[in-house]
Amino acid sequence: MQLSKLAQNLGGSVIREMYNKALTMTDTISFTVGEPDFITPEPIIDEACKYWKAGMTHYTPNKGIPELTEAISAYHVNDLNPDPETQIMVSCGATEAIQMALFTLVDPGDEVILVTPAWPNYFGQIGMTGAVIKCVPAREENNFVPDPDDIRRAITPKTKVVILNSPSNPTGAVIDKDTCKELADVLREQDVYVISDEVYNRLVYDEPYTSITSFEGMKEKTIYIGGFSKMFAMTGWRLGYAIASPEIISNMTKLHENGASCLPAPSQLGAAYALQHCIPEIETMRQSYLKRRNLIYSLIEEIPGISLRKPKGAFYAFVNARQIMEATGMNSKEFCLDMLSKSSVVTVPGSGFGENGEGYFRISYATSEENIREGLSRIKGYVESLNW
Repeated sequence: MQLSKLAQNLGGSVIREMYNKALTMTDTISFTVGEPDFITPEPIIDEACKYWKAGMTHYTPNKGIPELTEAISAYHVNDLNPDPETQIMVSCGATEAIQMALFTLVDPGDEVILVTPAWPNYFGQIGMTGAVIKCVPAREENNFVPDPDDIRRAITPKTKVVILNSPSNPTGAVIDKDTCKELADVLREQDVYVISDEVYNRLVYDEPYTSITSFEGMKEKTIYIGGFSKMFAMTGWRLGYAIASPEIISNMTKLHENGASCLPAPSQLGAAYALQHCIPEIETMRQSYLKRRNLIYSLIEEIPGISLRKPKGAFYAFVNARQIMEATGMNSKEFCLDMLSKSSVVTVPGSGFGENGEGYFRISYATSEENIREGLSRIKGYVESLNW
């Protein structure tokens, strides 16, 4: 007997591949997994523990407990202003929210437009639905922000969904207000949905953040994806959420019920407490990431043969190493593996984020300044040893 074609053909994330390789080595500096190096703020932990100890260890409503959906609604009162009973679903991380949104919106054979370079899980998630991926490039000369005309040209009668991710993983690009407006003008008149992955939207550095949902007519056709992992360093808590129309949320909740089913009450109560009392903690972490971004940018500028468009959000640097790769005949994966073996620095090859990522590698600067300085020093030594 054979396993399903889906299971056999589904690829894994190159981020995890590089991360796992590093685990077999010693003295490594890892710039792989996009995870805050901060611990969840203590008051949030204390709040959740209080309810664990009180015996709140039972099932919860599929779409989330009222305390959390109401806290999410209050948090978004000035932008999306969602109804906590009908327009919010709590998910097992933002990852599951995206997957449930895709299962709700697309059928096999439908087309999904994806701006690349893109988070590797999008490729697998779209593949699981049987939909067809239509890649639209985000070009470095445009600061990795998608061109609305490219998206317009990519739309066909089979297009069902456009996925937008701002700030972006892996590039750190933030879609500016003018481009957001142009995208809204393109998508408003099209019979397509938008999945707007905004999990990094509190980690923006150089200009105010703009969501595509802020433009006329876009709330109704957008599934907004949020989460607690990046805002409050709660990656292991596996809590995300989706905001959309009642029809979409009710169908997403049915799918969620048949998968993860529900999330623990103490964890959800901890997340509600975070939204109500710990917003200042986000700014403390954001300032730290900003300092690290500026440091990593300045250090990369000192290394010949590689360059970086200064990222405006998230905590990723998408480094251009085309010149070296072309001179040495290596592709991005070979380059990253060679650098790992010779310098014990773990990065992620750009090809893992789609064809448009070839020639680049990603560094996560959700790590200490000490690691950044040591890691970039090793990268510089490695580049200089190549004699390219």
